[in-house]
Amino acid sequence: MCGIIGYVGDRQASSLIVEGLRKLEYRGYDSAGIAVVDETGALHIRRALGKLRHLEEAVQASPLNGMLGIGHTRWATHGRPSEENAHPHVGPKRQVAVVHNGIVENYSVLRKELEEQGHRFATETDTEVIAHLVEQHLGGTLEDAVRAAVQRLRGIFAIVAVSTADPGKIVAARQGPPVVVGLGQNAYLVASDVTPLLAHTRDMFFLADGDMAVLTADGVQLSDFQGQPVSREVTRVLWDPIMAEKGGFKHFMLKEIFEQPRAVRETFVTRIGQESGAVYLEETGLTPAQLQAVRQMKIVACGTSWHAALAAKFMIEQLARVPVEVDYASEFRYRDPLIEPNTLVIFVSQSGETADTLAALREAAGKGAVTLAICNVLGSTLAREAAGCLLTHAGPEIGVASTKAFTAQLTALLVFALHLAQVRNALPEAEGLRLVKELVHLPAKLETVLALDDQVDNLAKLLYRSEDFLFLGRGIHYPIALEGALKLKEISYIHAEGYPAGEMKHGPNALIDGTLPVVFLATRDRNSAASSLTYEKTLSAIHEVRARDGIVLAVANEGDTAVSRLCSHTFPIPEADELLLPILEVVPLQLLAYYIALRRGCDVDQPRNLAKSVTVE
Repeated sequence: MCGIIGYVGDRQASSLIVEGLRKLEYRGYDSAGIAVVDETGALHIRRALGKLRHLEEAVQASPLNGMLGIGHTRWATHGRPSEENAHPHVGPKRQVAVVHNGIVENYSVLRKELEEQGHRFATETDTEVIAHLVEQHLGGTLEDAVRAAVQRLRGIFAIVAVSTADPGKIVAARQGPPVVVGLGQNAYLVASDVTPLLAHTRDMFFLADGDMAVLTADGVQLSDFQGQPVSREVTRVLWDPIMAEKGGFKHFMLKEIFEQPRAVRETFVTRIGQESGAVYLEETGLTPAQLQAVRQMKIVACGTSWHAALAAKFMIEQLARVPVEVDYASEFRYRDPLIEPNTLVIFVSQSGETADTLAALREAAGKGAVTLAICNVLGSTLAREAAGCLLTHAGPEIGVASTKAFTAQLTALLVFALHLAQVRNALPEAEGLRLVKELVHLPAKLETVLALDDQVDNLAKLLYRSEDFLFLGRGIHYPIALEGALKLKEISYIHAEGYPAGEMKHGPNALIDGTLPVVFLATRDRNSAASSLTYEKTLSAIHEVRARDGIVLAVANEGDTAVSRLCSHTFPIPEADELLLPILEVVPLQLLAYYIALRRGCDVDQPRNLAKSVTVE
């Protein structure tokens, strides 16, 4: 997603800002820009569509002089990728420049209000509303104007602003996305991540939600949105460049596991109305009429993405009441699939370049299907060739074994299921609002699950010599059993199998002995009768494994003593709606695979015989 960098000090700002943006390229972006305030207090802006080199060329062609500035890499949400929609954005008098991460939920209301007051807007973005509001409130200090503006905003945001009316300072405000302040030698910096600050300082601190920072050449002052002073603890970061690239984690995979709260939040946050429960997916290019006409759906994917697709079958059928088939992309076109009129086919891929998935897309499109891509890479072949596209906002995923891309896919598919249900009037408004509110709380619940890290590591010490594992689940939890098994076999080279818990009597019971770890997905939604029924049947399967001396492990809800009494080890996760539980359940299974592979001395990020993107059949 978007990246922010700001600098004030005793050096020319533009080259430092561009270099900082380079350190933020991993987040993904479609345009970039920079604003510098020169020694006379004048504001100068350069913006460019596409890669950062285009912005560099613009700056080289027309240099920027000044020791204070801000920069931004943008991933389009409101408004198409274009030079005019790139940040920084300015107010109507060009007295204020603003960069912004996040989403202003009430921007359309604010924009209409400002237009009625005579404001004219130059872009399609929600960010321009912020610049207009800040400029409207200028009269005293820049921080007072920003403080007045944020009182009008609803949603989440990280804002960094400069002004010609108060030219010696940078003002940053946080409500949601991270903001880091760096304390350098004769220099002060602000950024959306630690990485671009490390070339200038190791001393930094994070703003909390509701914090505002004012950076000048003389130092940093902190306050809350009401103007009351606050303080934050300064941390000295001692990462080397390689550790900085991995965010301080030993492997990319572990870093990406811990990035899942952000990946999930950024995948849903720009697409939902937290107050109304409405889901906005105009970006897909599929019209309400097209979605209302759908009579059947197919979801096509490979590997981990296929597991996300299988979970989505439960989501879509339950919420939108449309029948769904799930296919392996590698098999799809070889069976001459039947594509009936008014069929929607969704293709799920992290890279958007998987050869089998692209071949399946062309097969379906050739037979007249409406096609939709769900992928993580803007501009990928899948995204370009499908009739519509819904991007996941996981950011670049380096580890071969997919983690954050999987949970981002589950999130995007759930958001799509909600949208489809709303368009088709298949979901009561109150139920849609309840699910949206559940989704908003999901990133915080993921943080809670990640706190199991040490517990999972300790369990890995006991299990890493095992040569076989069995993962079991029912209903929407069965795809997570499959994913848990795949993660383990991918990176630890242990044979692992995922299976429906209700099918144990039809063969797998023969495998159980005193050496076999069996992992159950034993969560439930207490408000769902169907979930409670499958939960009870899962308890029965646990009894069956215990009776045959299997080593029983379970992912269960916090406080569920019925499961914990039956199991050797339990991973407790917060309660959630049945359709959201898979996103929480998979995290301890990812951690278990990681720590077992680590104990076995495997190459976690680059397991043998596997590639990140399979571009050949």
